Amino acid sequence: MLLSLAQWLGQDARVFNVFNYITLRAVLACLTSLAISLMAGPTVIRKLTAYKIGQSVRDDGPQTHLVKAGTPTMGGALVLMSILITTLLWADLSNRFIWVVLVVTFGFGAIGWVDDYRKVVHRNPKGLSASAKFFWQSLVGLAAAVYLAFAVSAPGSAQILDLFLAWMRSGFEMNLPARADLMVPFFKDVAYPLGVWGFITMTYFVIVGTSNAVNLTDGLDGLAIMPAVMVGAALGVFAYVVGNTVYAKYLIFPYIPGAGELLVFCAALAGAGLGFLWFNAYPAEVFMGDVGALSIGAALGTVAVIVRQEIVLFIMGGVFVAETLSVMLQVGWFKYTKKRYGAGRRILRMAPLHHHFEEEGWKETQVVVRFWIITMMLVLFGLSTLKLR
Repeated sequence: MLLSLAQWLGQDARVFNVFNYITLRAVLACLTSLAISLMAGPTVIRKLTAYKIGQSVRDDGPQTHLVKAGTPTMGGALVLMSILITTLLWADLSNRFIWVVLVVTFGFGAIGWVDDYRKVVHRNPKGLSASAKFFWQSLVGLAAAVYLAFAVSAPGSAQILDLFLAWMRSGFEMNLPARADLMVPFFKDVAYPLGVWGFITMTYFVIVGTSNAVNLTDGLDGLAIMPAVMVGAALGVFAYVVGNTVYAKYLIFPYIPGAGELLVFCAALAGAGLGFLWFNAYPAEVFMGDVGALSIGAALGTVAVIVRQEIVLFIMGGVFVAETLSVMLQVGWFKYTKKRYGAGRRILRMAPLHHHFEEEGWKETQVVVRFWIITMMLVLFGLSTLKLR
């Protein structure tokens, strides 16, 4: 919005042409979303408290968390509001990738909102049923996956429909351009052609998987939001590289026209996340809820697919991956041992992983900060793939 205004004013005053630089708009987006979060945060918390939108704590969780009952939740709406306003202000609204990321983010946010609403209104800690949540996540994820298969492959918005029709005429057997291949970090010439079906399948699992992984991690004050900020900021760097012909060629990355604009979105996410952390830091004044966790995770997964860094996302989001695997292994082992021995056994004291460390005697703040440190190291390792190839 402001970019269009600056371009119009730039016809008469060249000073406004500075807003054409993505890097400047990214900095302004980060500051804008941070300011919105900090200024609107107290009002949002007061409203959530007034409407008695308090957190329900599971009976089977750590007993130390029972004191958190009643803390305002659904604070992720603050993050989404900051991201939306900032992106509409500073991003190029003619960019196809900006819109698909926004649609996915708010689509998953709507699913999370319904889940949180049921938890709050019906006082049911489980919220939306697992099958219903999975169905709607799959619907949004598959729609995004189909679109991105051609949006990433096409040189511009005008060619997306043509590419889709060509795929249909080919009997659904068409190959995608090299820019849609699965890139393997640390290797210059190693990439695996996915084909349309392979790309759609992988994209679906990345978006839905990352969304649920962030949601599983969101169990302690500040635990999920800071790693999401760091991973999102790093993905913004990748977006800037693959969206720039010079940097993409020099660093041996596929050039994806329009992807650089996602730096503005990632900056908005980082600023909004930091602003939310101000109120979510221990002891939390507000919780993110599924409305925030599901949407932020989906946003990270979508950006990673567009910039062709799915494996790097897996590395940088190692904490999210570990949390998810801990739940899968715990549940799988418990069911297997119960079927075989008649009594379920556990690998961890409690899942997800952060609860295991709490049960081991770590304080909540220790778990959170140490997971932050691990994420910071993993993000730096992921960023090293920019040059180490």
